[in-house]
Amino acid sequence: MLDQKVWYVTGASKGLGLALVKKLLSNNYRVAATSRNLDELKRAVGQVREGRFLPLQVDLKSSESIDQSVKLAYEYFGQIDVAVNNAGYGIGGAIEELSQQEIMSNFEVNVFGSIYVIQSVLPYMRAKRYGHIINISSIAGVAPHTGWSIYAATKSAIIGMSDVLAQDVRSMGINVTVVAPGGFRTEFNSAESLVVADYKIADYLPLHEGIKQFAANHGKQLGDPEKAAEVFIELVESDNPPTCLFLGSDAYQRATEKYNKLLEDMQANKKISERTDSN
Repeated sequence: MLDQKVWYVTGASKGLGLALVKKLLSNNYRVAATSRNLDELKRAVGQVREGRFLPLQVDLKSSESIDQSVKLAYEYFGQIDVAVNNAGYGIGGAIEELSQQEIMSNFEVNVFGSIYVIQSVLPYMRAKRYGHIINISSIAGVAPHTGWSIYAATKSAIIGMSDVLAQDVRSMGINVTVVAPGGFRTEFNSAESLVVADYKIADYLPLHEGIKQFAANHGKQLGDPEKAAEVFIELVESDNPPTCLFLGSDAYQRATEKYNKLLEDMQANKKISERTDSN
């Protein structure tokens, strides 16, 4: 029997979150999982032996809701070893097309929800001097496509936050890994999960066409959620997990091209960068 670690996973009723929860339960881990819809989560996961699974209805825009769910998970299992900030959604549209509400809602779920989870689980991990936090970003946080500025901003924020968090808690025996997936065969591209700006400006027609093409790729993505779930478990069981992992050959390729171009631009403008140094 594998180590009986307790995992807390957000956004677990579908996609990568659901694949991970099912894989964990099949490998005898104990799991607390969250969703906006408790019945949907229970149906998706199915029957589980008592004492191994705790489904939780959570509003990720509410720090109180998150904190209460983490407390319930700790009371139920007696420990929280791994937290996976998986919940999130994509939002497409040019910046001037998106309303303040559309922008804030995306940040509330994709960024602030993750921060609230981290703030809630860290006291338990610090007390134990052990834990692993996995934050799901996206390749869009490094190499975004046109039309996804706000979504890219949220996922870039997750990468920056995770990098510093990893440094802050490493001495306490806590690992942090930010995962930047490419395209996976989940509901992410579907109309159910993808939000597009209600307001449209004709000048951005090429951008709108790109978003339509992205949505049309639903079900054709390269990544396999089952294999991603296996990778997440390997990360936690690893003696030396990475701080950042690009998941999928498409994500790896896009990141490589982006960083190579960034380095090329840095070197081409090195003299300008140095010109502001005091003598």
